[in-house]
Amino acid sequence: MNGLKYILAGILFGIILVKSEAASWFRIQEMFRFQSFHMYGIIGTAVLLGVISVWLIKKFKLKDTDGLPIAFADKDPSYSRYIIGGVIFGLGWALTGVCPGPMFDTLGFGYLALGVVIIGALGGTYLYGVIKDKLPH
Repeated sequence: MNGLKYILAGILFGIILVKSEAASWFRIQEMFRFQSFHMYGIIGTAVLLGVISVWLIKKFKLKDTDGLPIAFADKDPSYSRYIIGGVIFGLGWALTGVCPGPMFDTLGFGYLALGVVIIGALGGTYLYGVIKDKLPH
């Protein structure tokens, strides 16, 4: 029962993705074709909430679920790895019409072809975990 709150949070997140149409392939296609502001509004709202959340965590020195202080590590100053990762992520998003959050929602809608995308995403994540120490920094 410890994980129940995480399951409920995941269900709530899925409902929000579906109701906001963030899990809609059509909306994602509109975004990549610059035909609609809808997805940019959702992403901008998420970024703004993230900035506010990090500010509040730092201001009030909040702790994680284990009671430990939440620390934010400085990022690597070589930005090329972030640009390469962003390009790979964006290409996958544009080609499949989903990012990692809505993958499972879309599968739940009955688009069984998303099973291939999920297997690819999980395989890519596993492969990265295997080779990440061998990659240049």
